[in-house]
Amino acid sequence: MTVDQIPQAAGLPLIGAMLDFRRDPLNTYLRAQREHGDVVRFTVGPPGLRQDFYAVFSAEGAQQVLARSVGFRKDDVFYEEIRATFGNGLLTSQDSDYVRQRRLIQPLFTRRKVDRYAQAMCEETLATVGEWRGRDGTVIDVLDEVTLLTQRVVTRVLFGAASEEAAEVVGRNFPLLGEYMLRRGFSPVPLPRWLPTPANRRAAAARQELYDVCDRIIAERGRDGSGQGDLLNLLLQAGDGADDRLTPDEIRDQVLVFFLAGHETTATSMMFALYLLANHPAEQARAREEADRVLGDRLPTAADFDQLAYIHMVMKEAMRLYPPSPGISRRATADTAIDGHVIPAGKIVLLSPWVTQRHPRYWPDPERFDPLRFTPEREVARPRYAWFPFGGGPRACIGQHFSMLEAVLAIAVLLRHYEFEPVDTDLKLTQKLALRSVGPVRCRIVAR
Repeated sequence: MTVDQIPQAAGLPLIGAMLDFRRDPLNTYLRAQREHGDVVRFTVGPPGLRQDFYAVFSAEGAQQVLARSVGFRKDDVFYEEIRATFGNGLLTSQDSDYVRQRRLIQPLFTRRKVDRYAQAMCEETLATVGEWRGRDGTVIDVLDEVTLLTQRVVTRVLFGAASEEAAEVVGRNFPLLGEYMLRRGFSPVPLPRWLPTPANRRAAAARQELYDVCDRIIAERGRDGSGQGDLLNLLLQAGDGADDRLTPDEIRDQVLVFFLAGHETTATSMMFALYLLANHPAEQARAREEADRVLGDRLPTAADFDQLAYIHMVMKEAMRLYPPSPGISRRATADTAIDGHVIPAGKIVLLSPWVTQRHPRYWPDPERFDPLRFTPEREVARPRYAWFPFGGGPRACIGQHFSMLEAVLAIAVLLRHYEFEPVDTDLKLTQKLALRSVGPVRCRIVAR
């Protein structure tokens, strides 16, 4: 089939589907799949600035795009914005830069290495439990609480003793920079960053403050060699010799990307898991019974991860319904046939975990919360890419085990100390750097 035969989503005469994406991108994709099938063309932007991109919604199509080592690149306006803000780290680097970085950094994220951070994850979760003492029966914004928790975990893992200083700077500047990147990414003609507009100046100041604190800590660590147990020290030592090491700028870029990917997406997944458990008491009771049975009166360790099987399934089901990154984009480098359609070279291809993970071909009654979808028997019966919140293929998220370990252990600790009762039962969602609710996600916490 030719590109002309790819069905096109409806749009307005002058701006195409641009307004739909600004108002409600999640339902725009769902509607397109239901009305047109698994490959859909969108036209976005006014005349003269118009662009076509192609959404692929099937698990088989997602596998074709993600699992290939050639044919698709991380090369669009959003990755360019991340690159310009947070540097050329593992999330955004390409070609030989990416191959080199991945070779040096991958050994730091083996399961055995990541499991060493379990104690820090659990101690920070216990600190959150301590902060909730005296708030029994009160309503909390779950997103705020778990974002603070994951922020503390990632700064402690990265910086060790210097984590408090870094956490304060990150917490103040990351939200501002995230909004700035999104506005620029969705703008048909973003203004040059060098223009001294108020938004550009605020973003430049926030970016510089992040760079300054990272550069200072990296330089101090390089001089004194302290922090033997944290990830920054491992980054400084990564490689086989002096000529095969990450430069200070490369280390800073990796640190900033780990902050970006390591706390916001995990916080989003944990927030939706707690929201779903609050609104499904039977599933919450089953998860709590497992935590009590496996842990008794102690904190979990990495060795408990596989034993907390039901909580693991809860996390997977929460990430199915609410994938932290609901869209993944690539640029096709050659004409490529996907699901019987030819996508032309140079065009952006968008994959949507949000849609594929609700696709009725793979997920019966897809809107229902059912952690038992993820029993080993049911997982092996589905296509590999029916569930891909961490991406897949050669550029799959390097921090997948870190995120799942942190979420499962933290949820187990929280459930052993508190019951979660629903306050907000119908969330309005928006797509930012990560999937987000519009407004707070409130639960009442009741001490056990």
